[in-house]
Amino acid sequence: MIRSILIANRGEIALRIMRACEALGIETIVVYSQADREASYVQRAARSICIGPAAASKSYLDQAAILFAAEVTKADAIHPGYGFLSENAEFAERVNDAGRILIGPTAENMRIMGDKISAKRAMIAAGVPCVPGPDSALPDDPAAVRAIARDIGYPIILKAAGGGGGRGMRVVVMEDELLPSLAITREEGRKAFGNDSIYAEKFLSHPRHIEIQVIADYHGRALWLGSRDCSLQRRHQKILEEAPAPGIDPQLIASIGERCADACRYLNYRGVGTFEFLYEDGAFYFIEMNTRLQVEHPVTEMTTGIDLVQWQIRVAQGDPLPFKQADIRCEGHSFECRINAEDPKTFMPSPGLITQWDMPNGPHIRVDTHAFAGYRVPPYYDSLIGKLVVHGTTRDEALARLREALAETNITGIATNIDLHRALVNDSAFTKGGVDIHHLEKNHQNILGSAA
Repeated sequence: MIRSILIANRGEIALRIMRACEALGIETIVVYSQADREASYVQRAARSICIGPAAASKSYLDQAAILFAAEVTKADAIHPGYGFLSENAEFAERVNDAGRILIGPTAENMRIMGDKISAKRAMIAAGVPCVPGPDSALPDDPAAVRAIARDIGYPIILKAAGGGGGRGMRVVVMEDELLPSLAITREEGRKAFGNDSIYAEKFLSHPRHIEIQVIADYHGRALWLGSRDCSLQRRHQKILEEAPAPGIDPQLIASIGERCADACRYLNYRGVGTFEFLYEDGAFYFIEMNTRLQVEHPVTEMTTGIDLVQWQIRVAQGDPLPFKQADIRCEGHSFECRINAEDPKTFMPSPGLITQWDMPNGPHIRVDTHAFAGYRVPPYYDSLIGKLVVHGTTRDEALARLREALAETNITGIATNIDLHRALVNDSAFTKGGVDIHHLEKNHQNILGSAA
């Protein structure tokens, strides 16, 4: 049994994991950088230990420092949250080699699904539909590259095999752009991910971003837990998510969900994970799998009633899942707004002191945050400072509740994207349901302007 968990992350997800541990009677140990010394969750933890200066590379990404902290505190397990080291196969191996449990999938799972080319091969073998394009890296021969692109058909998209978070991608519309774009993308992949392998796929012009949440235990059971629509994005970063994905035949969702569960069994996958798809013209196309907890996991929790973080921990300690696929019921509808410390017009980060922090509360409203009035948002990390989540019996009811909750939200001292969320929930295309991944970037200024 796991008696203590070292939380190797920061911000709202550190506090979220802490609450799950407390509910299970597990002691929490928090690591923190010098910039996060005064964070509320650091004070709340049973034990805390500083692992370095503000820079993430010298603290939250320092594997040796985190492993040393686990050793001196005698932590049974490490929970990496999301981001930072959460999908680092080397770190997973080092945790296991140290005789500790990583709350997450195996290093082999991470390694296969972390490389987009090997992930695509695995999904094809498991029967999961993929975006048209070869399951191998582009060769060095220019003529061969041109032939592959012609076979796929323009426009195509070049992707770094080790990419993620929207980085290492470039759309190519015409053949004249192909080789220069390939050279740039290779260099981006090499610098950002230490991997200059690039693959090519058909570029879908108006897809939606649909996710399937999965969980698998050590006893052969793998389940899918509904769908999410994460199409409202800027610079490939999600802004607002909902569950379930609106306007898609539930039988089609169930069919792709079963394929994802089958793929988990094929991969011998353990823990929670998310299959990400592009959805266009009634068809699903796999793009990647996140072998970790997602920022948007609360909307799945609100619709299924399953605490994903608690079950991450329970699966890691060997507990069998007590429910079968037939037991999974997705009830009602849920939305999540990511509250970022950033200018809603330019998306520029806005670190600084929060002078007022008024958040909504009441039935069917959830706020995941570590922020408060008097908290100073540091400039060193991601701008996410909280998540506003609502639930309703129908999508319309949930949307109305979200509008009310946003109207009650008041944050001052720093710029936030609250005004953008207020505009989005009144945008006619979004309220109808089913916008594509380009909707926000194409209409950003008009959406903001119409709400002014």
